[in-house]
Amino acid sequence: MSTNFTPRPGTDGCFVTTHWSVVLSARDPASPRSAESLESLCRTYWYPLYAYVRRLGHSPADAEDLTQGFFARLLEKDYLKAAAPAKGRFRTFLLTALKRFMANEWDRQHASKRGGFANLVPLDQELAESRFAADTVHDLPPDVLFDRHWAMTLLQTTMARLQEEYVTTGRATLFEYLRPCLARDESALPYTDIAARLNLTEAAVKLDVDRLRARYRDVLRQQIAETVTSPEEIEQEIRELFSAFGP
Repeated sequence: MSTNFTPRPGTDGCFVTTHWSVVLSARDPASPRSAESLESLCRTYWYPLYAYVRRLGHSPADAEDLTQGFFARLLEKDYLKAAAPAKGRFRTFLLTALKRFMANEWDRQHASKRGGFANLVPLDQELAESRFAADTVHDLPPDVLFDRHWAMTLLQTTMARLQEEYVTTGRATLFEYLRPCLARDESALPYTDIAARLNLTEAAVKLDVDRLRARYRDVLRQQIAETVTSPEEIEQEIRELFSAFGP
């Protein structure tokens, strides 16, 4: 996915033209933009699918095979041709397509290709299993677990993009001090301490924190904009995703 945050002409300043609906509208199999955009989104959001499959009871090896087999079929665009009924949110499209793949294709393909799927999307199984083991205590239903990890991935990618902005503009140290303030983490230093360490005034630190929080919200909305088909869906998607964390 692009890390260019400059609003495109004719947009509301947030909803960019790199969101996944472009992938669906690019039906030409020869279109590199379609394949590259879809693969980029899949590389970012593969873990929620993997966790969903594991929660259904599949072994780690089978879950990896199934996820790679699903991506192989997805990136061949067979599913894109029938994606219109599920079009809207990219997460809804992916989960619907995965369920269809599991019902119609998995048994046949797995019987003949156990461990033989191409690694089209890099899956870190050790990391995935570590994350999955941490989730089992919650005993969440597969669909809820999928939504929760989708939301967590959004937050992680948002933070990574935000950090990249600060690093490329020479503010890496400032970001490291301010990052805990985003969520009012207990590890966050008081503004007075941050000011003393960075040779700033306390008022300047407070302003920097306010700016960081505002930018975080903007980048998060841009992230979500890439996975829905209209600006009107962004707020609803935020509410629905974060409801997966529970009350």
